[in-house]
Amino acid sequence: MRVNVATKWTNISHLQTQISRYSTHVQCRQAIANKNSSVNAFVHVSGAPSQLGKDLPLSGLTVAIKDNIATSRMPTTCSSAMLKGNSLNVHSVHGPVKNPVGLLQMNDPVEERSAGGSSGGSAAAVSAGMCDAALGTDTGGSVRLPASYCGVVGLKPSYGLISRWGVVSYADSLDCVGVLASDVHTTKQLFDHIALYDELDPTSAPNEIREQASRHLAEKAFSTDSSLSILKGLRIGVPQEYFPSEISPIITQHVRGVISQLKNHGAIIIPVSLPSTSYALSSYYVLASAEASSNLARYDGVQYGSYVKPPLGTDLTKTSKIYAHSRTANFGQEVQKRILLGTYALSADAFDNYFLQAQRIRQLIRNDFNRVFDIPSYFSDSPDHRHANTDQGVDVLIHPSAIRTAPLLSESKSHNSSLDAYLQDVLTVPASLGGLPALSIPIARVKDDGAGSKDEKQWPIGVSVVGQWGTDQLILSVGEAIESLQQ
Repeated sequence: MRVNVATKWTNISHLQTQISRYSTHVQCRQAIANKNSSVNAFVHVSGAPSQLGKDLPLSGLTVAIKDNIATSRMPTTCSSAMLKGNSLNVHSVHGPVKNPVGLLQMNDPVEERSAGGSSGGSAAAVSAGMCDAALGTDTGGSVRLPASYCGVVGLKPSYGLISRWGVVSYADSLDCVGVLASDVHTTKQLFDHIALYDELDPTSAPNEIREQASRHLAEKAFSTDSSLSILKGLRIGVPQEYFPSEISPIITQHVRGVISQLKNHGAIIIPVSLPSTSYALSSYYVLASAEASSNLARYDGVQYGSYVKPPLGTDLTKTSKIYAHSRTANFGQEVQKRILLGTYALSADAFDNYFLQAQRIRQLIRNDFNRVFDIPSYFSDSPDHRHANTDQGVDVLIHPSAIRTAPLLSESKSHNSSLDAYLQDVLTVPASLGGLPALSIPIARVKDDGAGSKDEKQWPIGVSVVGQWGTDQLILSVGEAIESLQQ
């Protein structure tokens, strides 16, 4: 995690506004100085701005940048030894990011919790007040899970809306640049100015289909008179598969409370079924690992990445022997595990049974979403998916963001809990496989009922709103309504 704290200024005559923005900027830097040693969110902090800037749309905001997004004046290392000097972030070379909720309260010790991954540094920085907003990346829930764990807002946009140019790739067909902030308004403010077509990104959605989705959404004529007026007549689907047996009962209780609030303010609640959801996690880990193994092949210490000199006696006539030492030394255990899984899935013996099957399941998941949404998918090659659902589908879906509160760091670092860590993504990966926008909003703080925890602190939980491709503005509006109902 890095931060660009070169906050821009506005060229206006109102001195009070300038002082306010300067104060916010100074407060963020002071918070970093005071808290980062405990939270461990930042690996680099930019220098203070040398002069005042122009009147720009994001003037006054201090924004943190995840360490896998390239910047012009700061190092990009992915918090990995492989890129030193040029993940669940528990496995970072800099050590784990710690959830700041309750961590910094004096004379009141708490158990150390994970901030989630892999954008946990971004979420922790926002939660600790070390920045106004942050950019992260979301492959299967890497923005939404940390947002839920740390009690902040996290947006995974529609695939292709925000440029990935400059992002160090993990899984190209899944990676999205996401936004985290303390409230929906700031999230929307940042999203609106970066969700633009970029010809340098081959996966960037063309303006034509962006406009088609926007026009269709405008035709539905949702009310915007107030933050709650959007709920009148809004058809909200509640997918039954998103309340698995593993979910904490107290989370289910609070999510049902939010659903009741939405209904009381005019929303139409509709139970829906997404039957392919149970296969989503298996499909995701095959596809993501396969793409990662291909993307990470370039980090061999010779063409790219830090080089580790082989020991004496190594057969230097074989390039694989030279590569192996750099990759073994510089890739952590979790990265190595995913490379091996992905390489196997792409092998001749396993390709049909694993990779192709996972792709088929991904299409079934997309079909499920297209079937329940009233709004068609304009980011689809299939003409069938570009027609509205005439069976009165839903406008958005709502479900818990996570099955539990933030896990203990001791659990996250335990080798016995590796499968449990993967299970945390069970509610977030379907939207990623479908390329759909999803927004996590904090709704409550509850005492953890997990086994082995003696912590009496209250920890955040979140609810997620998911929309059809291109309906990011709609889910942000629904998010603002949910946010206002919690105040």
